[in-house]
Amino acid sequence: MYITTASSSAFSLLRASRARFASSLPSVSLSRAFVPPAPGASPLIGQQYRSLSFSAAARSLRFSVPRWSHGVDWRSPLSLRAQSRAVSPVIERFQRKIATMASENPFEGILTALPKPGGGEFGKFYSLPALNDPRIDKLPYSIRILLESAIRNCDNFQVTKDDVEKIIDWEKSSPKLVEIPFKPARVLLQDFTGVPAVVDLACMRDAMNKLGSDSNKINPLVPVDLVIDHSVQVDVARSENAVQANMELEFHRNKERFAFLKWGSTAFHNMLVVPPGSGIVHQVNLEYLGRVVFNTEGMLYPDSVVGTDSHTTMIDGLGVAGWGVGGIEAEATMLGQPMSMVLPGVVGFKLSGKLRDGVTATDLVLTVTQMLRKHGVVGKFVEFYGDGMGELSLADRATIANMSPEYGATMGFFPVDHVTLQYLKLTGRSDDTVVMIEAYLRANKMFVDYSEPQQERIYSSYLELNLADVEPCISGPKRPHDRVPLKDMKVDWHSCLDNKVGFKGFAIPKEEQDKVAKFSFHGQPAALKHGSVVIAAITSCTNTSNPSVMLGAGLVAKKACELGLQVKPWVKTSLAPGSGVVTKYLLQSGLQKYLNEQGFNIVGYGCTTCIGNSGELDETVASAISENDIVAAAVLSGNRNFEGRVHPLTRANYLASPPLVVAYALAGTVDIDFAKEPIGKGKDGKDVYFKDIWPSNEEVAQVVQSSVLPDMFKSTYEAITKGNPMWNQLSVPESSLYSWDPTSTYIHEPPYFKNMTMDPPGAHGVNDAYCLLNFGDSITTDHISPAGSIHKDSPAARYLLERGVDRKDFNSYGSRRGNDEVMARGTFANIRIVNKLLNGEVGPKTVHIPTGEKLYVFDAAMKYKTAGHDTIVLAGAEYGSGSSRDWAAKGPMLLGVKAVIAKSFERIHRSNLVGMGIIPLCFKAGEDADTLGLTGHERYTIDLPNNIKDIRPGQDVTVTTDTGKSFTCTVRFDTEVELAYFNHGGILPYVIRNLASK
Repeated sequence: MYITTASSSAFSLLRASRARFASSLPSVSLSRAFVPPAPGASPLIGQQYRSLSFSAAARSLRFSVPRWSHGVDWRSPLSLRAQSRAVSPVIERFQRKIATMASENPFEGILTALPKPGGGEFGKFYSLPALNDPRIDKLPYSIRILLESAIRNCDNFQVTKDDVEKIIDWEKSSPKLVEIPFKPARVLLQDFTGVPAVVDLACMRDAMNKLGSDSNKINPLVPVDLVIDHSVQVDVARSENAVQANMELEFHRNKERFAFLKWGSTAFHNMLVVPPGSGIVHQVNLEYLGRVVFNTEGMLYPDSVVGTDSHTTMIDGLGVAGWGVGGIEAEATMLGQPMSMVLPGVVGFKLSGKLRDGVTATDLVLTVTQMLRKHGVVGKFVEFYGDGMGELSLADRATIANMSPEYGATMGFFPVDHVTLQYLKLTGRSDDTVVMIEAYLRANKMFVDYSEPQQERIYSSYLELNLADVEPCISGPKRPHDRVPLKDMKVDWHSCLDNKVGFKGFAIPKEEQDKVAKFSFHGQPAALKHGSVVIAAITSCTNTSNPSVMLGAGLVAKKACELGLQVKPWVKTSLAPGSGVVTKYLLQSGLQKYLNEQGFNIVGYGCTTCIGNSGELDETVASAISENDIVAAAVLSGNRNFEGRVHPLTRANYLASPPLVVAYALAGTVDIDFAKEPIGKGKDGKDVYFKDIWPSNEEVAQVVQSSVLPDMFKSTYEAITKGNPMWNQLSVPESSLYSWDPTSTYIHEPPYFKNMTMDPPGAHGVNDAYCLLNFGDSITTDHISPAGSIHKDSPAARYLLERGVDRKDFNSYGSRRGNDEVMARGTFANIRIVNKLLNGEVGPKTVHIPTGEKLYVFDAAMKYKTAGHDTIVLAGAEYGSGSSRDWAAKGPMLLGVKAVIAKSFERIHRSNLVGMGIIPLCFKAGEDADTLGLTGHERYTIDLPNNIKDIRPGQDVTVTTDTGKSFTCTVRFDTEVELAYFNHGGILPYVIRNLASK
């Protein structure tokens, strides 16, 4: 028998505490069991899980109940008590031994009972008011959540009293960038990021075996929810059978991946997998998984979550502290490592007034995104407050919170208030649970009641927006924070055609701008111009969780149908809801049929166009674009529109609200002034204008009120717990070690731990490295590691063809993240990437400096590695912005990149680079490769101390080149913990060595 333990010391068993079992919600199955603390043990001793040994009977029993199965109704605060079972004598003795080692929580004295209104108590909690410290009353609500976690987990080992004091003294300590530990309650994954996480866990078990240790020590200690939502593609559109057809294709392409994930849910404890077709991970989290407050065996504390998708921040709209982390960071968190983070500054964002008629939540979030980008919020929390909060629905708040990565913040937080409680009731949380949540948050000064006088809170900086000032807008054509007021769109579009190639330019010669590409679309005449819309997609978690904009889109479709307007058949239209609830209220309202008439049939439940799973365009459309060099447009209700992401043939991509997506689809072009030009001709031959099809806020509110009902949420989530036939029929092996198939092109054993020993490699500099790539600003994770289609001439395509994979079965990079061979070849493979070494040429190639050859990046990197040469990357500002993507760090490491020197880094990507042993360096303020006269043809030596004790977070180092240039950079190891990871060659080797030494 083994205890699932994965921390650097036995104390991890203590700190895993209630947070670990806390969140066995909502997947309580027969594969888990609760073990109560030993008699006399500290209350911090965790509820442990049972042995990793399973009888054959137990294993077969696991398959008799769907893995994504509740077993209990977590919405009742008392429901988990029924799960406890007898403790084995071995575990009992071990728990007693641990209890004698534990030091008492120094804050034990503030444990306070929370009474129930009718008598008795909900449980106990660590009371912030009981500290009697006036500084706490002025803390932002988001910081209070960090404080409560530190107090509850304080053992003076992993979390100390000094850490607690730093947080209490946040006003003075946050400007000093102090480091604190944080233990989130749970981890959230989607399948694109989940597959490599499970691959790494399986590989780590093998590594433990090779080191002579117990592989079963590799097991998630923090509960993990994995929602399969990124694999569906829009292969079939404009069809009533689209959902079924796309799901069949999804299973055909991804059967091996899905079986692997299902194996992981049985091989690893504390991991549940939500089957495909259930919805978008963030909407499922918002509507169902989010607890707001845990009540675990009588211990109350706030919900918190980290996820491997950057839009995990959507849950902040529910008052749950959550943000995205790299897959590498998440894996360490799963394995019991405390998260080390810099205590963030908090921007207070005051909202006042009310949105004007015709203005949507999407218009608001694009405005907020632009404001916060301009203000500068990277690495900070944003906390919203003010009288305008009462005018925002929970779904509106979630839309704003979702876009945190786009404005650069760690999270955009909305404290819990009455609007939150109303949403919890709407989505089916029990009355008892909602009462408990409100009572706890009020008692611990974490609830906002806008009917009462507000205690003034201190923020690091302040912003304010009157909601009445927000106007209709879209964002693009290449970045989410490039907002364009709708009234200015036509002028802005023409300036983009004129401007030189860049974020706001396509450099189309004047004489080419009115070009018309005529073609035949299935026997009928068709034509495309610059700006013609070829993809119109209502997609992504950003908006599909919001009934007001979804039903607003239905109203636009209805009015258009009634007036006789029709979307042109060559526009690829699609609707991918975030959950089945959306379908229910669209049907209840009677609006789905009008969306269908305009081509917006439901294509699946998951993240489609926004992640690049837009599917192929019709061949005739694709040929017309390619042969005539048309700047075609996509309009989507997503949150990402970086170059090459949505579709390789849509060079202009605009983010818009779902109603605007329908409007632009009807217009067929982004080259239109909606205020002055007609969208089209009605059935009576008269011009139809934007104002004729746009619903009022009152119309939208009425249909929301009558169509969105609590029973819809309950029935939807009862259904997905049962899985679906295709998922339930997948058979998987029962072994705890994975049997790697060397012929698989989806799941491959990565080389990270080959030849690993118990001795860490230690710190190291870089000597005489070549520059693999030289970039400008805003290189995104999509540029570094694309998630979309695999280009037919790419190194990844060659690899697949050599292994007998047909082009039609290439699938996407995102779907093949479990195969390091494909992903290494896909690193820097974005077809729109701009590398200065190519002197203006766009594409995934570089110059091999020693020979001057122009090669695909992978081929050049392998040539350097074969010759024994290290490489570095030069970059500008915001390197690694965009989606959190562990392969954007894993890929460069496999290519032999040892360091990245940039003007600035996106938060998650920088930490991922450290997690893979790559050195992140920042140029000094005012300097970059251009100002220093660096061309990328030099060889670079980074003078980093060889003794880890001689390196300090944020210290300066000297970089010299073989041309005699020398300059100073800042090493972006931001915490002592990151230095420890670097010393071990990365975060996962660090965890393995710690576990193997126990």
